[in-house]
Amino acid sequence: MNNLSKFEIKLERRVANQKPGLYGVKYSNRDFTQGDTWGKNQFNSSFPAGLTNFLASKNLDNVYIFLDKKLKVKHGKISAEKLYGIKPASDDLFFSFERQYTPYQQLVIGTLPRVDLVTQSRSNGQVLRPIEVKLTALPDNSTCHLSKESYGCEIVIRPDTIVYLACSIAENFKSNQKQLLQLFGNKFDKIKDWTNGTSVWTYIPDIISAIDKIVLSVFEKQEPILLQPIWKTNGKSPKLSDNCLDVFVWSNFAFTQLFVDVARGELSENNRITRQIRTIIWLFKMLYDFSKQGQINHHKIIDELSYNTKTIKPLLLVDVLHKSI
Repeated sequence: MNNLSKFEIKLERRVANQKPGLYGVKYSNRDFTQGDTWGKNQFNSSFPAGLTNFLASKNLDNVYIFLDKKLKVKHGKISAEKLYGIKPASDDLFFSFERQYTPYQQLVIGTLPRVDLVTQSRSNGQVLRPIEVKLTALPDNSTCHLSKESYGCEIVIRPDTIVYLACSIAENFKSNQKQLLQLFGNKFDKIKDWTNGTSVWTYIPDIISAIDKIVLSVFEKQEPILLQPIWKTNGKSPKLSDNCLDVFVWSNFAFTQLFVDVARGELSENNRITRQIRTIIWLFKMLYDFSKQGQINHHKIIDELSYNTKTIKPLLLVDVLHKSI
């Protein structure tokens, strides 16, 4: 027998009796005793929940990326409780991964896509928050050779994320479509063929302006929508930095402004619909249709308004993130 102290023997037995799991994720729809739960597809959304719980246990808030009244992106703090809609240490918290946020179902036509994480109350089954999760590496390949204060990371935005973004905004007008319709005005009724990029192009500045007006009209109701943990390494090396982990949370309006700001810059650089401008059109059309019909046909919008651009390109968040790291 190895020469172990009584404490070491007790510790060995305790570890042996523990089930695999992630910090604070006590109740969930994932079985962490199964190997595939630790694969990339599932780990990338479940590990960030554990990291968020751990930071909360240390009384550390997450970095909150939100929008101010001048439509400028700002950094603040947000607790895990405000992110989840419930205390992270609550025994009533259930983590439902890759599930639909059912309150949004009534806002869409057809099937509502799944979101990475839905927090839920175990006692009554009530869903609390829809949270898109993006585990990102810092720095990325394009900024790894820069100084640390200029590090940036890429984030891949799925079309489903835009659907949830649109729903989070449309939810504020569910009982008052008329208000939303008035914010749009009637100038966009002149667009007869939304699939024609040339026809839509001249309206892009007006589309951006309309989105800004909508956001400002419900400014006080912005809420967290995206959880973005950072996994920081030493430059291009796979070796983790001393302070390697942090959690950023985006509000829905700040996330909207990310695409709007990129689109504004691209308008002066070219006269074609890029992936970022197309994302703005998607978001706008979803809200525009909701103002008229009370529902969003997201499948049709995404399928038909491709403008010969089939994928959403990763976006660089260098300027937004490096100031807070």
